[in-house]
Amino acid sequence: MQQELEQHRHVRHASKADYQAILSIYAHARDVMKRNGNPTQWGDIYPLDTEVLHDIELHRSMLLVDQDPHDRSERILGVFAVCQGPDSTYAHIDGSWLNDDDYVAMHRVASSGLAKHTGRAMLQWVVREYHNVRADTHQKNVAMQHILTSAGFTRCGIITLPPREVGGRERIAYQRHS
Repeated sequence: MQQELEQHRHVRHASKADYQAILSIYAHARDVMKRNGNPTQWGDIYPLDTEVLHDIELHRSMLLVDQDPHDRSERILGVFAVCQGPDSTYAHIDGSWLNDDDYVAMHRVASSGLAKHTGRAMLQWVVREYHNVRADTHQKNVAMQHILTSAGFTRCGIITLPPREVGGRERIAYQRHS
């Protein structure tokens, strides 16, 4: 049954019509992070509403969707941003990247909580589509660290984000090249 459900999933670009649903997913993700001992990574405000709109306008906001098994309507299972590199936050790393090839960065990954293995499915899609992917996460985000390593990503070191309102600046950096 789980395999059958996963077969009906696909990824599509988000549109402005998805904006409120995306905001709800990010609110859900912030709540889950807080309950799991990671209250500071996104705090109460990240990602900013303006950043969510900007991701949609630049066509880098992606949605993992499926059909509701009861009424066949579309369900949004997760959201993430795919950003073409180079990413300035990845320019300096305490450690080393797997390679210096062109890459995409995966940011603002969040699950709606409606289905299992959403994070893994989003990561697998990005690697399948782009082959060289970088990502980062907070030291307290144990769930995302597990998802990244179980999806074949290699821990490459520590990056430092520019100053911002929440979450501290250090992040664990990962990369996968297929």
